[in-house]
Amino acid sequence: MNDTEKLRLDKWLWAARFFKTRSLAAAAVECGKVYVHDERVKPAKMVAPGDMLAIRLGPYQFVVEILALSAKRGPAPEAQKLYRETEQSQSRRATVAAELKAQAPVASSKPNKRERQEIQRFKRGVWGEPG
Repeated sequence: MNDTEKLRLDKWLWAARFFKTRSLAAAAVECGKVYVHDERVKPAKMVAPGDMLAIRLGPYQFVVEILALSAKRGPAPEAQKLYRETEQSQSRRATVAAELKAQAPVASSKPNKRERQEIQRFKRGVWGEPG
């Protein structure tokens, strides 16, 4: 492979829309959230088609194979053509998403007028007295 078929890792991550800015991509690589072939690398690491990446974004981990290179950030449908996510990665992410959804707290509604008045009375220390 020659140098025209390679691209900096942080540029590729930005172009593939894993990160909003190139500096965020570089920071994630520096912090060890991106691995190339199971090795921790630097943002300037040159990547090429066929390389396997493990990318951690919050609770989710993507395992992708680079299919194409692009130094320009384009629309999302074009960015998705730059990589292919493994089936194991997709199923693992779906499982994590389901677990997180099940753990999500139930949103409570705002107190109504009567409940607000009871809260006010409780705070004043005159619970039980009309207010």
